[in-house]
Amino acid sequence: MTERINEDWLQSLGGTTIDEVAVAELREVLRRGLCRALAGRVAADDGFIEDVTQEGTVKVLGGLATFRGDSRFTTWAVTIAVRVAFTELRRARWRDVSLDRLVEDAPTRTPAAPPDDAPSTDARQVVLAEMHRVIETGLTDRQRQALVAEFKGMPQAEIAAQMGLTRNGLYKLTHDARQNLKRGLEAAGINGDEVREAFDL
Repeated sequence: MTERINEDWLQSLGGTTIDEVAVAELREVLRRGLCRALAGRVAADDGFIEDVTQEGTVKVLGGLATFRGDSRFTTWAVTIAVRVAFTELRRARWRDVSLDRLVEDAPTRTPAAPPDDAPSTDARQVVLAEMHRVIETGLTDRQRQALVAEFKGMPQAEIAAQMGLTRNGLYKLTHDARQNLKRGLEAAGINGDEVREAFDL
């Protein structure tokens, strides 16, 4: 493989005529970097590495204008490919998880009210219990699905895909859900300061 400096990479990959040899070398750099970064991960088999190498190559070529030269070009390129890989691994983890199942598994038990001198952990339980109550009774089914999935850590892209929404549509849905949750907590006498105090935010 040819040893290239940053300027060589940019000239070979970003000119009016793309150097296919340079593209092949870039793919090999990304493949090796991904193999190192994902070593030991069961889901990162040869097929996965190949797919992410291809997607990473496309992203690097499409983002050449954003390379500022603060590092070696190959370091920058491998970082992009690794980000792509971890995004895909997160999506794969949630791909077979049903939103309905997440909502069913969400805790709903309400703890008993603590005494007035109870420590902050009891205050936290009260806030959590009220949050669960509002989520169960104060949100629409779709708002509840989206918000619970978000709380559980499901990626936004996967939530949107399962709900048949665009990213903007999901943003509006979860925004409205949070507003309803906030109003429900305030109606129960719990304000933002109390939430922050209970969770040491």
